[in-house]
Amino acid sequence: MNRTITFPDDENGDVLRRMQANGDDLLKPRDIDFTVVLPDEPAALSFSAQFSAHGYQVKVNESGVVDSLPWDVVVVKHMAPTHSGITQFEAALQAAASAFAGRNDGWGCFEQ
Repeated sequence: MNRTITFPDDENGDVLRRMQANGDDLLKPRDIDFTVVLPDEPAALSFSAQFSAHGYQVKVNESGVVDSLPWDVVVVKHMAPTHSGITQFEAALQAAASAFAGRNDGWGCFEQ
């Protein structure tokens, strides 16, 4: 039996509410992909090296989805999708990305 969790009224809360409404068990840990967009390959490689050094799986790709920030770095974190956990990790990613003129560009995971 899943219990209903209340989330703050923000973008992360909106996503978590939709996941919960679809029957996702938000108490189950899973890999969550956090995407950060950066302006060039050297920035993407330097940013990714910081998280790789801390044991995170990272993927670097020139996607061009964001014209001014065409390089994507996906940092994978295994965790339960909690609002506080996601928000805190996004803050850590943003702090690191700011040094390279980058920014967060969302997160996603498979439903459990």
